[in-house]
Amino acid sequence: MTTTSATPTHEPPGPAAPPPPPPGRWSTLRPLVLRLHFYAGLFVAPFLLIAAATGFLYAASFQAEKMVYAHELTVPDVGESKLPVSEQVAAARQAHPEGTVSAVRPSPEADATTRVLLSGVEGVDADHTLAVFVDPYTAKVRGALEQYGSTGALPLRTWIDEFHRDLHLGEPGRLYSEFAASWLWVIAGGGLVLWFSRRRARRKLRGTSGRRRTLGLHGTVGAWAAAGFVFLSATGLTWSTYAGANIEDLRVSLGQTTPSVSASASGASGGEHAGHGAAAGAGGDAGHGVGLDKVLAAARAEGLGDPVEIVPPADASSAYVVKQVQRSWPEKQDSVAVDPATGEVTDVLRFADYPVLAKLSRWGIDLHTGSLFGLPNQIALMLLAASLILLILWGYRMWWQRGRGSAFGRPIPRGAWQQVPPLLLVPLLAAVAVLGYFVPLLGIPLAAFVALDVMLGEIAHRRGRRTYASGATPKR
Repeated sequence: MTTTSATPTHEPPGPAAPPPPPPGRWSTLRPLVLRLHFYAGLFVAPFLLIAAATGFLYAASFQAEKMVYAHELTVPDVGESKLPVSEQVAAARQAHPEGTVSAVRPSPEADATTRVLLSGVEGVDADHTLAVFVDPYTAKVRGALEQYGSTGALPLRTWIDEFHRDLHLGEPGRLYSEFAASWLWVIAGGGLVLWFSRRRARRKLRGTSGRRRTLGLHGTVGAWAAAGFVFLSATGLTWSTYAGANIEDLRVSLGQTTPSVSASASGASGGEHAGHGAAAGAGGDAGHGVGLDKVLAAARAEGLGDPVEIVPPADASSAYVVKQVQRSWPEKQDSVAVDPATGEVTDVLRFADYPVLAKLSRWGIDLHTGSLFGLPNQIALMLLAASLILLILWGYRMWWQRGRGSAFGRPIPRGAWQQVPPLLLVPLLAAVAVLGYFVPLLGIPLAAFVALDVMLGEIAHRRGRRTYASGATPKR
């Protein structure tokens, strides 16, 4: 029996494996967002830490002010009826004849004192006033304190407010807070994107330890607080030095500026800054013309309820201005001008007639400062400030935990931008350039960082130890 050996058959090779799909747009952007979030958080965090700590104190200062200055703010006994405002002002002027009366805030509540505001008082800052507190039932003066701003901040809150705003360094100091506000939304937005791009399993806190647990805490708290941070950043920029001026210019071009009642006794329109001189109370006379009592009665007839502020005429051709000053919800911001010769209302401005952006700006600022919803608003701000402080501390801890051996804070590799397709990179750079123009304390530091980063990268490349982000290759 013969056997035949089987000859091997050569089958044609199967089809080649398909190449891996090109990376998606997000996968190319994520390293860039990660690097921006890392370095922005690293270098901006000290400024944010100061802003958060002082902001926490400011939110708490409203309640502290009520306790510290309870003697001046309240009356010992509530009487049956309040004395005329003119008598209360006369008592205040007898006790404090210095300066001129720039405004009067009649007692807004049964147990609250009346404030008579004096400008041009020696020893008081030019942009502050001396508030004389008068018992509306007995006309007894219960004290005098320096006051600042439209919310009537007394010394404690004023000191904290200025510390938060400019570190008591004046206009140069305001750059710190604008710098922090300019970058807060970028850091918060980048962190939020990074957090939700991580797989759900990697976001769990239970059973984790070390850097992964710190990252989980940092990301979870940051995700919950991100919307609040963006809001604080946006509203903080509205009254900053440079970005705030650009926002104001934009509102002017759109016809969305905040209007003001005409302070002309004839009722002629005064434009955007009408009544500014009267508000300053330069040369104001609380007893001019028909007097405060009839002026207040005329304003009440127009529906202006407490709390109100009466501003005397600035000169012979100006009118009294009575305006509501309630910043809590619902806001009362109506105002009227009253002719001092006849006691007739010459102009009326309702908050309901404000342009949309003017209303949004008013609400945003009052929410930012803790006035809009009172105590709940202030508690929410303190929670946001505390969460930002924790996020900064966790962020620095993660930086420490990134180190290897003796290295402190191993950096995120360079080259992330090289992975971004030009069709995505060019519009992104254009958007950043436009944004940097309108928010210069974001644009200028970002440009400086990029220039420095490129320079350091080139130095490292020449020394033969340049590093790139995962997947990036050096350009030939």
